Parts: sequence; C-alpha cells; structure tokens
Amino acid sequence: MPYDASPTARALLALELLQASPGITADRLADKLGVSERAARRYVGILREAGIPIESVRGPHGGYRLGRGLRLPPLMFTAAEALGLVMAVLDGHHDAGDPATLVGSALGKIVQALPEPVAAQAEAVRRSTAPAPDRSAARPDPETTTALVEARSNHRRVRLAYRSEAGSEWVSEVDPWAVVVRHGRWYLLCWSHHANDRRAYRIDRVTAVEILDGIFTPPADLDPVADLETHLAVGWDYATEVVIDAPVDTVTPCLPRALGRLERVDSRTARLVGSTSNPIWYAEQLAALPASFRIVKCPELQEAARTIGQRLLAAGESPRL
Repeated sequence: MPYDASPTARALLALELLQASPGITADRLADKLGVSERAARRYVGILREAGIPIESVRGPHGGYRLGRGLRLPPLMFTAAEALGLVMAVLDGHHDAGDPATLVGSALGKIVQALPEPVAAQAEAVRRSTAPAPDRSAARPDPETTTALVEARSNHRRVRLAYRSEAGSEWVSEVDPWAVVVRHGRWYLLCWSHHANDRRAYRIDRVTAVEILDGIFTPPADLDPVADLETHLAVGWDYATEVVIDAPVDTVTPCLPRALGRLERVDSRTARLVGSTSNPIWYAEQLAALPASFRIVKCPELQEAARTIGQRLLAAGESPRL
C-alpha cells in the first residue's frame, strides 16, 4: 500500500483483508497495510467504533475475523461474484424479483450498493427472470452469464461456442436479446445469424463467449418470457393438436405457454397446437384443464392420455375390504 495512504483508505483495506482472510493475525495485517502491529490494531479499533463486529482470538492459532450481526459491513464483490449471488437468490426464491417481499427487498439493497456497471447487469437479470425455481437444474457459469448480460445491455453481437445435449459442438454469431430464467434453467433468447431465425440456448451449455463489434436492435415488442415459452413449445419430437371445449380466455390461464399456441376456433372452443418430447408430461398438463378436450393429432399423446385416465379411474375406485 502507498506510504502516504490516508487512515480511511487503510481502514477500508483492513476491512477487505478481514473479509478475505478470516483469522488473519495482527502481524500479517500490519504487513499488508504497511504499518506497525500497533497501528494495525488501531485500525481494527476504528472499524469496531464504526459498529463493525470484529472478533479476536489469542494464542498461536488466533487472529481477527468478522463477527456476526444484523448490521453488515461494506461488502466488496467482483462483477462475477455479484452476479453469481443475484443468480443464486433468484434461482432459489421464486419471489426474489418482487421488491415487496423480504427476499426481494434484501436483494434490492445489495443491488443498490453495487457499482453502477455491475448493478445494471444484476438488475437486468433480475428483471427478466421467470418465477419458477428448480433445484435440479444445471447452473450456468456466472462469468459466461455476465458476458451475455453485458452484451445484451450494450446491444453487441456475440460469437457463441455451444455444446448440445447430444454432445455436438458448434460456433455461431447471435444477437443476444434477453437472458431468461425458466423453471430454474437459464436461457439466452437471441437471433441466430447462422439459422436466420430466433433461437433459445441453454446458458449452461455455452462453452465460450466473444463480444463482437457488431451492434443490433432488439424487437420493439419483445416479451422475453412469453417469447421463450412460445419458442420452447415448437420443434419437439411429437407434433400435437388438441381441441378444448372452452373459450380461449378461459383456457389461457390454465395452460403453460410451453404447451404450444392457443387459438380461437369459435366463441366456445379453443385449439392448442404445439409439440412435445414427453407425451406423458404433456397429457398431465392437459388433465388439469377445467374443461373437456379431444386430442386430434399425435397417437403417442392419445396413448399417454389413456394411461393417465386409467390411473385416475383406478384411484377413484372403492378400496377392497
């Protein structure tokens, strides 16, 4: 540390050292600060006077460490650490994006205390999350997510290296429209210049990100969560079509967007067109509808519905004595 550093600067550095090295001894602290042991102890005293709990343990294995208390000392994060913390909170609490809740309020205070560039990235992720955490989901690399959020905020094109679930690898240039969390999985909604179409990529499968010089303008009517749900409903193994005996407005709140596109047939009937790789799961979602329906396309889905129906009928039978 510079010899002419101010006492305030040395006190803040002492706090950073205590955070980074719990149990640091007075002589090590003095060496890092470039002062005597007596002066190092004086800086610890200054921090205690400021209300920061600092514990000390005597003996050969003793030293200083931050104690516990409701009043937090100033926190120092790297950009990746800060975004990783925001991601973890959003991933574990479905209401973390709501500032009216306790978790949302606490997260807001952390974001507010961050430097502006880091706070902007964290807030961008916070605004675009979908409230559906899943502990079994794969976690993306915070530095990769940081790069994508930064590129999205600055409207910069990126070059992605990607590894698919099947293990194939490829590189593509994309316009990163939004980072979205859906059921605990992190997706990049983007425009792929290779495919000349919109795409959604799992961020935990992105192996490298390179920010390019190209600038893009996202669609003015972009709804990241809705667009992602719609995108994830198409292109799966089994194409589906279901006619529902209820108006579209009645059915819409009951069906996840990932099931497909819901359209009006007439004032009393709706049609659901989509696709799935898991007919049993799809049939289970349909079973929750508060109306009758007919599966007019997809034999695999029809068979799955019969299986679930038989299971429900068996559950409703009177038990044998």
